[in-house]
Amino acid sequence: MTAVLVFGDVTHVMGVINMSPESNNIHTVARDVDDACAMADRYRSSGATVIDIGGQSSHYSNPTIEATLEIERLAPVVERLVADGHVVSVDTWKPEVADVMVGLGAAILNDTGGLADPRMARIVAESGVTAIAMYIEGSNPHDVAEVEITEDKAAVTAHRLAGRLAELEAMGITDVIVDPGIAINYRGDYLAYTKMQMEVIRGLDRLRPLGRPILVPIPRKQEDHRVAAYIAMALEYRADMIRVHDVDMACDLARLYDRLPVHS
Repeated sequence: MTAVLVFGDVTHVMGVINMSPESNNIHTVARDVDDACAMADRYRSSGATVIDIGGQSSHYSNPTIEATLEIERLAPVVERLVADGHVVSVDTWKPEVADVMVGLGAAILNDTGGLADPRMARIVAESGVTAIAMYIEGSNPHDVAEVEITEDKAAVTAHRLAGRLAELEAMGITDVIVDPGIAINYRGDYLAYTKMQMEVIRGLDRLRPLGRPILVPIPRKQEDHRVAAYIAMALEYRADMIRVHDVDMACDLARLYDRLPVHS
């Protein structure tokens, strides 16, 4: 990934575009290819360096669609975004979808299934794309129960991610970004999870010994000021990348913290 993104004392902003009309995040839903491309161009103008595009809503309350429909939603958009020079990340847990999108030029595979599926790992190994290894308590975002609330969740997360990274390294997969998975929607105590999300951000140093860039997915809240607080925390604790639905806010705060890449 170093050929595409340079990590260091900066925080890259990954802007979300949803091609899933079921998504709860209405303001990031694109109506069609042109709408998605216009949104991506706005993100890039604001300072985002990565576009994360998905065709399947990850909220467990929304329907799980067939891979063929997800591909139909994503393929023309990914093709256009790549042609327009965007660094494209594809958000999916389905190997069939990932295989097609990587073939169309997606540079990053954001596997919301945690890279646990051997088929997904093979796609990464054979294509050489950058992979995001996300921590998740379940096989995918629609297969979740109550989140495990523990003390020092960042350390627990780092320990479990270390095992996954070792498995991937044995397959020759080393170009990996780690994601503590704090934006996944779980059932259970919402307030307790909200506080734990904050504690994981404060504990990012627990993940640094993994030796991989750290992506913090900013939890989407109904209150904009809470979203801003998460973004500010992620910047304060030196996330290498933040995945956001509120790109203008994130880029503005990243500039305030002097962490946005210079070319942005």
